[in-house]
Amino acid sequence: MIRNDGRDPGALRPTQIDLDAVSYAEGSCLISTGNTRVLCAASVQAEVPDWRAASGKGWVTAEYGMLPRATHTRSSREREGPKGRTQEIQRLIGRSLRSVTDLEALGPRTIILDCDVLQADGGTRTASITGAAVALAQACKRLVEMGEIDGDPMRELVAGVSVGLFDATPILDLDYFEDSRAQVDMNLVVTEGEGLVEVQGTAEGDPFARQELTEMLDLGMEGIQALIRTQKTALGM
Repeated sequence: MIRNDGRDPGALRPTQIDLDAVSYAEGSCLISTGNTRVLCAASVQAEVPDWRAASGKGWVTAEYGMLPRATHTRSSREREGPKGRTQEIQRLIGRSLRSVTDLEALGPRTIILDCDVLQADGGTRTASITGAAVALAQACKRLVEMGEIDGDPMRELVAGVSVGLFDATPILDLDYFEDSRAQVDMNLVVTEGEGLVEVQGTAEGDPFARQELTEMLDLGMEGIQALIRTQKTALGM
């Protein structure tokens, strides 16, 4: 099977991570996966939410948004607060990053990851997770270098990728054309050590077989490891 952009079924879109995309943030990058581009910035605050104060532990959270013309037609800004889809994605990003962070070692401070979609062509949530992990790694390293914490609280990297069934074939890293037509759409979030953080999979019509699930998971795990290598290259690891 040759896909609409010429890729093989198991190929990622060209992925690039450019560091220091925001001058004032403690960590930042611009991640490009094909035609999807997301600006990720980490901000460190010397406080935690009130409900967290007694724990002595830190907090990592995320905010996600799309620019009005990130898609083919303009969408309105969410001026009255994030809508349901936005809230879901924000929570997913936050959970993913907390899964690889020692919040006790972070201490009583909050790191907020802002993920702003500049251009959307499928996979914005998974690109946000992959990019936000890089921005978080930068922010944690800066805290260590400044002597504010003793050791890096980020235990390992984490990344996200989409997989699916298109014309009964498992494919990796769906663009919008494929995502809107796939028989199955699934998002995976996996740590560097191959720990599963999130598996979100839905049949858009007929149910899919367990064997197909296994094939998609295997394909996704390979894609995650390639993305983590890209993260490490960007971070100089």
